[in-house]
Amino acid sequence: MSQPPTLPLEPAHVIRQFARRAPLDKAQFLYGEIAQRMLQRLSYIKVQPHAVMDAGCGAGHALEPLRARYANIDYTGIDACPPQIRAAIDRYATRPSLWQKLRNKPTQAARFLVADMADTGQPPESQDLVWSNMALHWHHRPHEVLAEWRRVLKTGGLAMFSCLGPGSLKELRQALAEAGIKTAVPQFVDMHDFGDLLLEQGFADPVMDQEVITLTYRQADRLLDDLRVLGGNPSLGRTPGLVGRDWRGRLLDALQKQRHLDGTIHLSLEVAYGHAWRAASRRVSSGETRISIDSIGRRPAGG
Repeated sequence: MSQPPTLPLEPAHVIRQFARRAPLDKAQFLYGEIAQRMLQRLSYIKVQPHAVMDAGCGAGHALEPLRARYANIDYTGIDACPPQIRAAIDRYATRPSLWQKLRNKPTQAARFLVADMADTGQPPESQDLVWSNMALHWHHRPHEVLAEWRRVLKTGGLAMFSCLGPGSLKELRQALAEAGIKTAVPQFVDMHDFGDLLLEQGFADPVMDQEVITLTYRQADRLLDDLRVLGGNPSLGRTPGLVGRDWRGRLLDALQKQRHLDGTIHLSLEVAYGHAWRAASRRVSSGETRISIDSIGRRPAGG
């Protein structure tokens, strides 16, 4: 890959969009479902993490599902949106969680920190698992995020993530064009490019797969409502307030024309899933090979 992909997003606008939606409970119809599909994939991987960093944690909805799988994890949630972190602290860090009550045993206190996914402030080689659910496509420099994940992972640690791919929102793009509404819409990175980026950033054995999830609606305005709930449109070049007073009506009319034989309107979401292991060494552009501090001095078993 000659140039790493940069998404046309305004970081401050992303934060504002998600600040308005804290604590993201209404978005869990999709985000929670994707988290469960990630956990199912994780169940096939032999890993027993202790230190877990949740990158783009939002209000911490992944904490209890992860604890249900790995009871004694040392969990750190990272998100750039202060209202989301405040919601997470209020919900999980100041009171016993449901999982704690069910286990009737103490668990390690969760930490929630305001930080960019590409600059988490965590010590190098401190994490066994980086988990990131539906967050990577909201960062304008995903290659820097992957580099940060490698930095904080221990040698042999696992990064696991989900994000939207370029096949998403095709019905919305078609409706905007038909309605004559000229505005930017979110763009996404192809999963194959993420596979290449993982290798370039020093990960080993990347595995990428994808699926298309189709949301169906009886009413076009419900589709637009869900798009707002899921994060809105923080794209660079987006027209504020769109154009004119009748834009919403024109867009709804265009969506109505897309009804299928069963009367429903569809919204396609291409969801990419990826995981890869943090390699011990990494070859950089200068030709140098940089070796993990954690791996120095190790000998093969029996040596």
